[in-house]
Amino acid sequence: MSPKLSPPKPPKIGEVLARQGEDIDTRYHPSAAVRRQLNKVFPTHWSFLLGEIAMYSFIVLLLTGVYLTLFFDPSMAEITYNGAYQPLRGVDMSKAFASTLDISFEVRGGLFVRQVHHWAALIFAAAIMVHLARIFFTGAFRRPREANWVIGSLLLILAMFEGYFGYSLPDDLLSGIGLRAALSSITLGMPVIGTWLHWALFGGDFPCGGVGNECATVGTIIPRMYALHILLLPGIILALIGLHLAMVWFQKHTQFPGPGRTEHNVVGVRVMPIFAVKSGAFFAAIVGVLGLMGGLLQINPIWNLGPYKPSHVSAGSQPDFYMMWTEGLARIWPPWEFYFWHHTVPAPVWVALLMGLIFVLLIIYPFLEKRFSGDYAHHNLLQRPRDAPVRTAIGAMAIAFYMVLTLSAMNDIIALKFQISLNATTWIGRIGMVVLPPIVYFAAYRWCIALQRSDREVLAHGIETGIIKRLPHGAYIELHQPLGPVDDHGHPIPLEYQGTALPKRMNKLGSAGSPGSGSFLFADPASEDAALREAAHSSEQRALTALREHQESIVGSSNGKNGENGEHH
Repeated sequence: MSPKLSPPKPPKIGEVLARQGEDIDTRYHPSAAVRRQLNKVFPTHWSFLLGEIAMYSFIVLLLTGVYLTLFFDPSMAEITYNGAYQPLRGVDMSKAFASTLDISFEVRGGLFVRQVHHWAALIFAAAIMVHLARIFFTGAFRRPREANWVIGSLLLILAMFEGYFGYSLPDDLLSGIGLRAALSSITLGMPVIGTWLHWALFGGDFPCGGVGNECATVGTIIPRMYALHILLLPGIILALIGLHLAMVWFQKHTQFPGPGRTEHNVVGVRVMPIFAVKSGAFFAAIVGVLGLMGGLLQINPIWNLGPYKPSHVSAGSQPDFYMMWTEGLARIWPPWEFYFWHHTVPAPVWVALLMGLIFVLLIIYPFLEKRFSGDYAHHNLLQRPRDAPVRTAIGAMAIAFYMVLTLSAMNDIIALKFQISLNATTWIGRIGMVVLPPIVYFAAYRWCIALQRSDREVLAHGIETGIIKRLPHGAYIELHQPLGPVDDHGHPIPLEYQGTALPKRMNKLGSAGSPGSGSFLFADPASEDAALREAAHSSEQRALTALREHQESIVGSSNGKNGENGEHH
């Protein structure tokens, strides 16, 4: 009887992948390039995650948008609703509105996906705005990254119009009012080409050529916006995001000044595994937060509004937040009309012209600053806002201008809630639009100068210790802890200001101890606590040593120059 043989063990998945990778490398030799890219270093400052929020929100937008596309009907053909929502049964409406109701009440998970899609659009636009603000105030748009600023500005503009077209698709009362107040009225007001352009967009007069269930013909504007919303604009946004990521990847990443950081290196973590794991966890967190918002926070309940009818105009109508500044501009702009070659130029046209001017200024700002400042150098180190007071003041002025216009978009609600005149809120917005930005500019500029002065005082005199000493002749002084070397009399040698964050309290130097470790219920083991303290102490000592060596080299070079000057004399 022959011995019983055991079947061969199947190869492990790791061995199979290793063998396949070896075969690929022997043919195409990608290992060196892949290893070099995976060793790329990214800084770890929290503000760099703002761009990732926008990218992950866009991924959620794509996934939820594909699901909604399967059930949405962009047709403007009129039908009588007989669906699940009882209050609207028997009401005439477009197929677009009816299909949106079906998604909300009859498609499994439809309302959840629809609300996640809307919240993701808001987070996407907000993240781009905050990300651009971070780039602006830290000077990350300076050479050689002007192109990335242009891409980010275009992404913001496209996100605004993509969102506007998106929430206009359901053909509800609010979206119809928005189309009439913005797209239709501004287009019709354009001299010479306005009427023809309006007919090209809407296929006829508003609303018969556009939205509304009282039209005798099938409208065309929603099918056209639908094509823009799901094909053209997302494709352009996706291409711009890919180009932006490629430029960030192959250019040196910016970083804030600090010990060991120069214009020619990057201090941070490698792509694999730390950065990749952190990014994956961050993506999961973004998806989870958007899921909670979509499931718990109601947004755009179109069933409460009903289908659009030109005879129904609701007070308190507002767009999403990223378009509210345009709504506020239209509300408070004076009713100025101009006559040009027998053509009337109404007030809404000036709103469109101002929007275009603002977009152009946003795009070309890096080139304007380079032109007026004369700074043509390459920059990989960021600036703190206080170190560029003019730029910071301009940004603060722009934010004040934006906030005034955004609040003006709800002037009717403000007038109702606070029981004041609507005309008064309009004039407050007009005056605030002109007066508040210069005031904010002056305040921000002086604030930056004061912060610079505070940093230089710490570099010159040291940190206030809170210890009061009485001198022999009776005077009282406060002792200061020098940040660098001292002279023969114990006085601190003034250090050069280099734009880095400075400790201004003794506890920043470890003098006040550290908070207790451990969780809410259990303390950490003594060995782990000691190891953590030792690691923190070693890291602090390395940073202080690097800082002192750098400061001593600067002081030594300056003393050498002074000695040479004295010999020449």
